[in-house]
Amino acid sequence: MEKLIQFRLNGEPTQIKTEPERKLLWVLRSDLGLTGTKYSCGQGFCGGCTLLVDNQAVRSCLYPLSFVKGKDVLTIEGLSKNGELHPLQEAFIQHNALQCGFCTPGMILTAYSFLLKNPHPSREQIVSAMEQNLCRCGSHNRIIQAVKTASQMMAKEGSR
Repeated sequence: MEKLIQFRLNGEPTQIKTEPERKLLWVLRSDLGLTGTKYSCGQGFCGGCTLLVDNQAVRSCLYPLSFVKGKDVLTIEGLSKNGELHPLQEAFIQHNALQCGFCTPGMILTAYSFLLKNPHPSREQIVSAMEQNLCRCGSHNRIIQAVKTASQMMAKEGSR
């Protein structure tokens, strides 16, 4: 049975009437037109569908829409502000860490959630935080460098 689910999406109040057990990934992509969140494995293993719910990284291919009721959802489309790229996005470009770009939204949002909890990480901490997100192009070393650079940029800007 369809229900009205209300939440904040990229800072804006959002409501949608649909089946509450539908996966958040498909609601975002099919109903709301936000295609930055990618479908890849469909089983929560690869991280391509990662986005944030209340600043926690979640795999949207497994996450029922009903779980976001009253919460804040952040997709890659909501990370930049007023046309300005977020430091993570800038660092990914700087380090060429987005070879094909398919895994990039999930990587960036995983890194964002991690950096909110650990703003001054070591390389080893970054590797550990990012190891569950897969990059089929083999850009992992550049991704690690980008996350480290972004942490330094965010520290200078006072994190956002």
